[in-house]
Amino acid sequence: MKRAELIGKIADSDRVWDLVVVGGGATGLGIALDAAIRGYSVVLFECEDFAKGTSSRSTKLVHGGVRYLAQGDVALVLEALYERGLLKKNAPHLVKNQSFIIPNYTLWDNLLYTVGLTAYDLLAGKLGLGRSKYISKASAISRIPVLREKGLKGGVIYQDGQFDDSRLAINLAQSCVEQGGCVINHARVTSIMHKESGDLDGVTVIDNETDISYIVKAKSVINATGVFVDDIMQMDKPTGEHLVRPSQGVHLVLDKSFLQSDYAIMIPKTDDGRVLFAVPWHNKVVVGTTDTLRESAEFEPVALDSEIEFILNTAGRYMTRKPTRADVLSVFAGLRPLAAPKKDSKKTKEISRSHKIVVSESNLITIIGGKWTTYRRMAQDCVDKAISLGLLDKRECGTKDFKIHGYLENPDLTDHMYVYGTDAEGINAIIEESADKGAKLHSEYDYTVAEVIWAVRNEFARTVEDILARRVRLLFVDARVAMEVSHKVAEIIANELGHDEKWIEKEVIQFKKIAANYILG
Repeated sequence: MKRAELIGKIADSDRVWDLVVVGGGATGLGIALDAAIRGYSVVLFECEDFAKGTSSRSTKLVHGGVRYLAQGDVALVLEALYERGLLKKNAPHLVKNQSFIIPNYTLWDNLLYTVGLTAYDLLAGKLGLGRSKYISKASAISRIPVLREKGLKGGVIYQDGQFDDSRLAINLAQSCVEQGGCVINHARVTSIMHKESGDLDGVTVIDNETDISYIVKAKSVINATGVFVDDIMQMDKPTGEHLVRPSQGVHLVLDKSFLQSDYAIMIPKTDDGRVLFAVPWHNKVVVGTTDTLRESAEFEPVALDSEIEFILNTAGRYMTRKPTRADVLSVFAGLRPLAAPKKDSKKTKEISRSHKIVVSESNLITIIGGKWTTYRRMAQDCVDKAISLGLLDKRECGTKDFKIHGYLENPDLTDHMYVYGTDAEGINAIIEESADKGAKLHSEYDYTVAEVIWAVRNEFARTVEDILARRVRLLFVDARVAMEVSHKVAEIIANELGHDEKWIEKEVIQFKKIAANYILG
């Protein structure tokens, strides 16, 4: 469905929707899809692009949380392992098994992690991805040749999930529309409306592309804006209180030669107690992450030098070839929406990773905390909360067995198009129209002109950043190359949407300004 058709659905100011969702990240899209599957009329607004924030900046893992198990949060791990299994079942074109190796440099760690990860497997039950096992030093080196051999006592292999985060977000948006829902990106909620009684009455929203404002009435409103939830809550009732503390997580992307393996590395204990991963992703290696409390939320958070050095130095202790700043192809930072404790704690480990639902006096439902792996459960809890408040009539959740758009069993993981699932057929049809549509955007990467056209026509993409950051992922894979192809991408978008040369130049300037944050000087 074209954007103009979706905008047309909100043009009738007299229509009363069952539900308005504010925020188009993992949680918001999950809520909108859940509501649409239950048969509610639902509209979602995202002020930038779907998954623009935290939801495109993860470690690319669908996991139960080994770290949380070590902290004794068994309930959170159980929930996440269950949801990991459902995600693998419902989106097999995006979620795949990933084997991890924990390299151990003491005999005690060999025992500790073998026992701990066996418990991790048992908690997963029938939805487990495979059993953990101890391996010898020689076996660990044979699997990951770049591991530092000095002092290595062996390792433990365990299984978790790996995925493409923003691709899943786009598929959720497509699924929602197919189920009768309405999702609109680049549309900003500007106020929350109330009845004379004080209860919510809906929202006002402005289309960023036209500056046209709309009144959207609704029986219920859910605030799923991640690190920006406080802003929406202030629209409902100005209090000055803050329910979220943003925690910054930084990742570095390196060439695959730094890992030389299909296995991922997991370092469970670093100098400051954080976990570090080195994970294969789109023929590169994602290394991270950090956990740094920030004072305020930003749309484009920037990695601190201290975070970059922490990742480079820690990775260098476990790899035979120590990465340097010059080796970094892209650096990206995301802000976790952690539910803040009542006391002003400075330790992110003391801030809950589980999600929490807050209801205001006017019945604004706000969800805070959580993570990608548990997005479906978070969505179910939010819609169920609206039902329990009497805002919606009772209907059962239908997402547990729902096949997400693009669903394709056993995709060819050697083909970069595997992330499209069944949509790859549509892209190939565009390529067959003319040779130029099958041309690569850049000689070093397989992304094609047809993928850009497809994203504009079928995946809600409107800007160069939408394409290169969250549809084909080139900004995250190689930021310098993304800048090189930005003009070409702008021309393709302009041709599809009828924009002029002035728009193209403005878009390229804007994209390069953003992309500069992904490059280490």
